[in-house]
Amino acid sequence: MRGLTVAWTRRYDEAEPQRVNKWLAQSGVCSRREAEALIADGLVSIDGETIADAGRKILPGQTLTLADRAAASLGGFTAVLNKPVGYVSGQPEPGHVPAVRLLTAANLSGEGAAPDARASLPPLGRLDEDSRGLLILSDDGVLAKAVIGPQSDLDKEYVVRVAGQVDERKLARLRHGLELDGRKLKPATVSVIQGNTLRFVLKEGRKRQIRRMCDLVGLRVVDLLRVRIGPLKLGDLPEGRWRVLTPQEREAMIRASTPSVTPPARPPRPRS
Repeated sequence: MRGLTVAWTRRYDEAEPQRVNKWLAQSGVCSRREAEALIADGLVSIDGETIADAGRKILPGQTLTLADRAAASLGGFTAVLNKPVGYVSGQPEPGHVPAVRLLTAANLSGEGAAPDARASLPPLGRLDEDSRGLLILSDDGVLAKAVIGPQSDLDKEYVVRVAGQVDERKLARLRHGLELDGRKLKPATVSVIQGNTLRFVLKEGRKRQIRRMCDLVGLRVVDLLRVRIGPLKLGDLPEGRWRVLTPQEREAMIRASTPSVTPPARPPRPRS
């Protein structure tokens, strides 16, 4: 496999052989049709050997590798933005400014190029106009499924400053026992960082969820900063600036989005 630069590699550990295109789709890397196109372009290898057969099966213990050029053809465009207050995540109503307008060459942090001004880059998980922090804008369908799809297992972390008296009773209610719109919320991880600054870790994203949760227990959100989505962290990206998501980060997001499933135990063999 001379000249093939590694972009994605993983060992196949299932019990039975499986078609490569099906396994790549199940792993969230791409669709079956996209996998077949990658094979046709010579961008897929098994144990160092480039494969050409779209119906090829991978065997237990073998390692599949995608070339660097595969990531470029699959990933679409994804921007990681530190959104300031005053910008809306998606399509705005008149008088509001969409966050996508911040994706300019002047605001770029690191290598890459700004997207076309007409590009459609929806948010993968909205962030309110009066909230700030980590926002992903992308036309990558596979990544969108990983981040906001119904089966996604990614959690989101927020640093929230509130007004009001914080006590254990309120914290207990925030962690478990609240309802919004007639539906019970999933358990949340809520802890005190210092004083009236709290850390929220959520497994869901109802509209204005944290603000409404705080309202229910007599607290008012003064500042809300999203600092993490799954394995992707805001880090030291300056407010109002953006960068391009790396192929390694994309893979980590896709991998982390799949709920961990413990395989059923095999029944004991009958004694002879």
